[in-house]
Amino acid sequence: MPTMADVARSAGVSVATVSHVLNGTRPVLPHTRQAVLDAVDELGYTPNTLARSLVTSRTRSIGLAVSAISNPYFTEILQGVEAGALEHGYSLLIADPHDDPDHERKVVQLLHERRVDGMIVAPSADPRELVSYLGRHQVPAVFLDRLVTVPGGDPQRFDQVCAENTEPTARLVTHLAGLGHRHIGLVAGLPGLSTTAERISGYRQGLTAAGLPYDDHLVVHGDSESAGAERATAALLSLASPPTALVTANNAMTIGTLRALREHGLSVPDDLALCCFDDFAWADLFSPRLTAIAQPSREIGARAVRVLLERLDMPDRPARTVRLDCAFVHRTSCGCSDAGEGSARPAQPSQGLTALAAVTPLAALAFEKGTDS
Repeated sequence: MPTMADVARSAGVSVATVSHVLNGTRPVLPHTRQAVLDAVDELGYTPNTLARSLVTSRTRSIGLAVSAISNPYFTEILQGVEAGALEHGYSLLIADPHDDPDHERKVVQLLHERRVDGMIVAPSADPRELVSYLGRHQVPAVFLDRLVTVPGGDPQRFDQVCAENTEPTARLVTHLAGLGHRHIGLVAGLPGLSTTAERISGYRQGLTAAGLPYDDHLVVHGDSESAGAERATAALLSLASPPTALVTANNAMTIGTLRALREHGLSVPDDLALCCFDDFAWADLFSPRLTAIAQPSREIGARAVRVLLERLDMPDRPARTVRLDCAFVHRTSCGCSDAGEGSARPAQPSQGLTALAAVTPLAALAFEKGTDS
């Protein structure tokens, strides 16, 4: 088996230079770097990761704790994290906390025991044990998608990466209001998640911008999963004055809402207009096609990796929160015609659009249980 010394002899450089090229520990001239890489390829050299970790105290691995990896949103985030990790020479260890605070702490502990260099975590609705464990053991970590608010006004302790939630949700509400709707319902996510709170806030801001009153009865919690949204939507439809339009706060809940509407013999947008937070690959295959807010999910994952690696390089840097913009994808479930269908625009509040003709009935597809996104 070839050694690092063999690579150095073949490339005509020192062993230290080979180490710097492979570990990225010091800039190396481009032609020298290429000579080392060519020698590695020619000899079939494989670095001894275990030995290197004993010397550097680094395993070049990242732990990722994300619930409901079956959810397309988190699947795309995973792809972004994986691509970002591989780009910088890191491997990835993945665990599913199942959105359960006790299980969350256990899987984070298991990842920590595997000596990952740092972690990327989508926290549960009650992350107290998670925050306590990471802080107590001084684990470099980035919170993904859901923000964690430190009580008591203490300084933020962990880096965080997420999408904008408030303004994009307000954009959906003002769009529906501009089409003439005055009873707009919201199927919100799991209480306790920052995404749920921010999207409810955006819903309220959208109503205010449209000059509409807030009505508690028009906000229900689908608990971020399909079955919960189906029950919540049925409750909305049973009101004496049911909504004429709905905003669903994640992709799994959109599916549950569509099932409930089908069970009640209602079609979209003939009987009820629909806009959703989260675009996904199937959204353009529904009939009608779903008007949605698209999150930059892969970029969220890739950015989280970059922020974590910056934390590893600069442990004393102040913690920061990075927010990425979403896009408004205009299709037909809102009641608009096919004109401009599928176009993505920055998700900012808009002003009055006129009501247009309704289109074909909805088609419901099966969807596995998911978590908020």
